[in-house]
Amino acid sequence: MDGLFLYKIIILYMLDRIDEYTLTNTQLTSFILDRGYTNLFNIHESLSEMIDAGFISVSTIRDTQHYKITNLGEEALFYFENRLPDPIKQDILDYFKEERINLKNESEIYADYYPNENQEYTVDCIIKERKDTLLDLKFNVPTRGLAISICDNWRNKSTEIYSYLINELGSNPDPDSEHQQND
Repeated sequence: MDGLFLYKIIILYMLDRIDEYTLTNTQLTSFILDRGYTNLFNIHESLSEMIDAGFISVSTIRDTQHYKITNLGEEALFYFENRLPDPIKQDILDYFKEERINLKNESEIYADYYPNENQEYTVDCIIKERKDTLLDLKFNVPTRGLAISICDNWRNKSTEIYSYLINELGSNPDPDSEHQQND
């Protein structure tokens, strides 16, 4: 079996098995390099060819590439998954089991920023649960440094901020208010 073909199947298999999340370039390359399957050059060549072929999609969030399998990639994997050796499949499944919480946190809680037309920066802080967006908070800040600081702090403080918003916005100061839901 051609080496690049094997690396592509490994990547597709990984992206397929983690379907509710994305995988970052670091997560993919770390897994493959740590197990000695190939070198960094072959990984990047495989990723590039699969992006060009439409088997995987890539999005960039704060200079980090996130990969997701496409429908075309799922179809290709369906035909070639049997060519992936069982020990490699088990390695992948064990890795996901061991790293589940880290993989989840990296793909479900993230922030990014971009310049806007007001010569300020828009910060976008997101919390996802599987494919559902729980919170997508966007706001403008005056400087790039502040935008970076907010993005850097988001992962550590997102749960606290989410809980605060739910508690504050969900509380009803007047229990006799007409706006109470009748459940």
